Amino acid sequence: MMYKLKASVALLCASFASHAGDYDTRLPDTLTPEAALQVAHPEKTLFTDLVFNGTSYVAVGKHGTIVISKDGENWAQGNSPVQSLLTAVYFTDAQQGWACGHDATILHTQDGGNNWTIQQYLPEVDKPCLDIAFTDEKHGIAIGAYGMLYETTDAGEHWHKRFLDDLLLEDDKVYLADLKESDPATYKDETAFMLPHFNRFAAKGDTWIIVGEMGLVAVSQNKGETWTRLNEFYNGSFFDVAINNKNEVIVAGLRGNAFVTTFDALLNDSWQRIELNKTSTINSIVESEGKEILVANSGLIFIRNGEQIETISMKSGKSILSAVATNGKLILATESGLKSVENKN
Repeated sequence: MMYKLKASVALLCASFASHAGDYDTRLPDTLTPEAALQVAHPEKTLFTDLVFNGTSYVAVGKHGTIVISKDGENWAQGNSPVQSLLTAVYFTDAQQGWACGHDATILHTQDGGNNWTIQQYLPEVDKPCLDIAFTDEKHGIAIGAYGMLYETTDAGEHWHKRFLDDLLLEDDKVYLADLKESDPATYKDETAFMLPHFNRFAAKGDTWIIVGEMGLVAVSQNKGETWTRLNEFYNGSFFDVAINNKNEVIVAGLRGNAFVTTFDALLNDSWQRIELNKTSTINSIVESEGKEILVANSGLIFIRNGEQIETISMKSGKSILSAVATNGKLILATESGLKSVENKN
């Protein structure tokens, strides 16, 4: 099994947490993590995700490192309260942001990324959160390994754990239904491993999309209340999903596999393969001036302009895990640090 891109960085154990319901942010001393170390060149470590919040670039990565930049060239380290690997970051505006990562960690900032506080930290879960996003200033979702899903409707004051049994295979639904009645304790253990890893989330209006391992593409058309697991059209892992301004949905992942359909035809089995000339795993999809930039392992960047595909190979050959295209620049989060290049596209 593979976790969204960061799986190649750190192995993770798969144990189930009995914790349920709301998480109390008042951590007991025994669960208080150590803060991320302040270092001279924080921009030179591994970074897994990167965003532009309207005024600053914010990147997260190894050992709880969080950095901020106004220009994408000069980086300052934020105050992160954990040393867990952080895997995703999301802002609803220039000030309010969230990050998540290993130990089911969820962090929050109210000052644009300079200072962060813990909203959730569950090392006993021993599972990583792999993506976090908000559909408005209050409603957020955090997803991760083995079907992990936490949801908030109060900007993270409380995170509620959910199990999406809609996405179970039919045989597993029957098995778990019987087990829930006959052996509730075993049922709780079994649900820890029944669902594939949820790697990435996207939303447009009432429609929410989750992609993950084993070819998972799941769609909700009522803001996450119920879900439909689409018919499998690829059996490998998807590591990102994007909805572009041309009303297309693009999914991409393992071994350079990428597919596209229209937003209106999401449920119609109409996915078309995007033909790429390399097989490096695609980690992230970014839209830039009507084109899609797909960043991948081995320093590869694929630029999709309609039916045309341009392939760029970075000299470093380092895996690119995330990117932001803005202000004429392409800022790359790589396994060896952050890099700014001119965006000519």
